[in-house]
Amino acid sequence: MHTLRLARAGLVLGQHGVRFIPKGTPVPLPLRLATIATAPLRWITAPFRIGQPKATRVGAALTQLGPSYVKLGQFLATRADVIGPDLAADLRHLQDKAAPFSMAEARETVERALGGKLEDHFIEFGPPVAAASIAQVHKAYVMQDGVKKAVAVKILRPNIEKRFSRDLDSYYFAARLIERFYAPARRLRPVAVVDNLKHTTDLEMDLRLEAAAISEMAENIQPGESFRVPTVDWRRTSKRVLTLEWIDGTPIAQRAALEAKGFDVNALGLVVLRTFLRHAMRDGFFHADMHQGNLFVDNSGTIVAVDFGIMGRLGVTERRFLAEILHGLITRDYHRTAAMHFEAGYVPPQHTVEEFAQAMRAIGEPIHGRTAEEISMADLLGQLFAYTEVFDMETRPELILLQKSMVIVEGVARDLNPHLNMWSAAEPIAKEWMETNLGLTGRIKDIGTGAQTIGEFLLRTPGLLQKAQSAANGLAEMASSGMRLDDQTIERLSDRRRTQPAYQSVAIWLIAISLAAIALRNFGVL
Repeated sequence: MHTLRLARAGLVLGQHGVRFIPKGTPVPLPLRLATIATAPLRWITAPFRIGQPKATRVGAALTQLGPSYVKLGQFLATRADVIGPDLAADLRHLQDKAAPFSMAEARETVERALGGKLEDHFIEFGPPVAAASIAQVHKAYVMQDGVKKAVAVKILRPNIEKRFSRDLDSYYFAARLIERFYAPARRLRPVAVVDNLKHTTDLEMDLRLEAAAISEMAENIQPGESFRVPTVDWRRTSKRVLTLEWIDGTPIAQRAALEAKGFDVNALGLVVLRTFLRHAMRDGFFHADMHQGNLFVDNSGTIVAVDFGIMGRLGVTERRFLAEILHGLITRDYHRTAAMHFEAGYVPPQHTVEEFAQAMRAIGEPIHGRTAEEISMADLLGQLFAYTEVFDMETRPELILLQKSMVIVEGVARDLNPHLNMWSAAEPIAKEWMETNLGLTGRIKDIGTGAQTIGEFLLRTPGLLQKAQSAANGLAEMASSGMRLDDQTIERLSDRRRTQPAYQSVAIWLIAISLAAIALRNFGVL
């Protein structure tokens, strides 16, 4: 069954003239045979593709294959290391649009998810205003404190989980075959790629998690950032239904309309870029799909983001890596930038810091002396990740998602302000992060974290001391009357050993052994 599904996918891709193997990459024998087999189909359909951009052909092929392939295409747009930069660039233009499902199906989903009748939750419920591969959005109205209020209702497609599960099984089948029979691709970890795609889609298909992401980002946003997110209506939200504040704003893509309303579009471009960097570096939690269709400007001039189905997270190590990279390239401190890679464990020890610093210099030097319009931070990060194969670095999905998101955000910011200097915009964010986390403030935070850990240990100390006292009393009794373990005692000890945490068990036994030595010495045995 998997073979038939993959064969169909191959035929459709071949029909549209789509090649998923990067140029210059050796093609495995099975794919070469498949290419030969589909050649007649490509020749027949070639006249219909004349004048059709390759990006359009890719989108048409994936749309024909179904929603899971559209999502796969969007995901692979972040993996230029796997499919090559040309196809990745084409996939970035892939629009996640689909035919809407019926109002009857929407009603049934809402009623099953929220209980009761649709009218119990919404006083008005309109037709879909947008439809994508996983869900569609309706405009509806609710009564809140006696006021009629507009809301956006996002509803999952019926049976979408089964469709994705079936196709993901086929992706796993193909990935395992590739890893088993095509050694050059193992470094790219195809199975891990599918794992990541599955994880992403699992998150997207539980709308409570999207609501939680919106709530978390709302808490992270600081006053004065000129950026906000919609309010979640938790009473009308479930796994398959998400209800949010309806955003009345000007799409950020409508530059002329924004200027007509008196907004400073150059300033808006700076807000978009700095907001993204601040969330990624300060919070370690960023909107990973901040394209123009997901950004609006409300009447107060505040940018509002929607669609939080794809989010990115960066740990402290990754954030430090990003801050050091940006700061190092800006200040031309390539050796420090390279050393950061080694400290983070990204580069295997068989390579040297000096070699990697040379690679960093090759990336950084060409940008100095160029105008702001010629510098692309996203391209620089892409070049950085292109060195992964040269230096035997394993793929870091979270950093690749960051780079993909940076491409999108940079494009939005540049559309608003073509002369935006990315480095000038990024420098205060990177500097602020480094001062906060690596300077005096960061050291105080580390001391505070250490003090908290010690405090937690001390809070547990009375319990440990009490157990130690019990052990001492027991040992004293053993020394005077001998050790007796009946079957019931052994069984209780076995049960206790299974249920208590391992670290606690080790600690108690160490204390017991020490006390045993003290007791035996007191009784003259030692």
